[in-house]
Amino acid sequence: MDAQPRIGVVGATGAVGMVTLGLLAERGYENVRAFASARSAGSTVPFGDGSIAVEEATPEALGAGDVDLFFFSVGTSASRELVPIASAAGAVCIDKSSAYRLVDGYPLVVPEVNGNRALEALGRDRIVANPNCCTIPLTCVLKPLHEEAGLARVRVSTYQSVSGAGAQRMDALAHEASDGHDLVMDWTWEGDESDEEAKLRAETRKILELPDLPISATCVRVPVMVGHSEAVWIELERRLAPEEAAEILRDAPSVRVLDLPSFPTPAAAAGEDEVLVGRIRRDSASENGIALYLSSDNLRKGAALNAIQIAELLLEAVAARVA
Repeated sequence: MDAQPRIGVVGATGAVGMVTLGLLAERGYENVRAFASARSAGSTVPFGDGSIAVEEATPEALGAGDVDLFFFSVGTSASRELVPIASAAGAVCIDKSSAYRLVDGYPLVVPEVNGNRALEALGRDRIVANPNCCTIPLTCVLKPLHEEAGLARVRVSTYQSVSGAGAQRMDALAHEASDGHDLVMDWTWEGDESDEEAKLRAETRKILELPDLPISATCVRVPVMVGHSEAVWIELERRLAPEEAAEILRDAPSVRVLDLPSFPTPAAAAGEDEVLVGRIRRDSASENGIALYLSSDNLRKGAALNAIQIAELLLEAVAARVA
């Protein structure tokens, strides 16, 4: 790939796609194209100090071989159709849907946690999966604690903003009456568990490479525009004082520890690249337990930024091979 790669953002008019474009501009990428559905084709989207035209994301356009790297921010069915076409044309594809996350052979990557796994894609079909927007901040916090004291089991309750359901849901919340919010749990159900809860467990296990880790999740939507929060109860193999856990997390990449009276909130996390962690305390229900609370911008670190970090790992590896 050239020093300035040719980049395509598929789903560019959606909430995550728009953040992806903004971050690419901030980071100095210039050779960027925007792709979306037929109804958006011909419009423009902001990019840096200007704008770029939106092209229709057809198989022909994505398979033309004139893009080095694609970010896909579309639904699972669209990714399953379009990602293989772009990959076959030689592009690196970073997919933010659930299409490839739990499929054997496809790396599921959080760069701070298992970034080396992204490089496996270069030797295969150049497809890397971007995890769920709650899995990313959770694993950023769990990984350093596991390395220090070992994870025995994890319980988590998520409080997920409506931006996780897309731009249309954000518009709906913005126009709802201030005296009430009719939030819909927009996940499917597998018995008494939602697919979101099942994905959070399975993805965390895959990223941490702990296939038998006991993990229980409860996921809900809350009337917040941007920013997911999680209450986490962690049982460790050996006892850690809360102060020790806090120091470990202070040294962890992409994590910022807040001390009381400050604590994580969606508002504080919005627009930030780091996972905010606070209220680190002993879990009185477990001998080796730690409880904590985190908030993260689900559109940035929970989606767009994580994908760009994956891309930059791959671009760096390719450049090193060429050199």
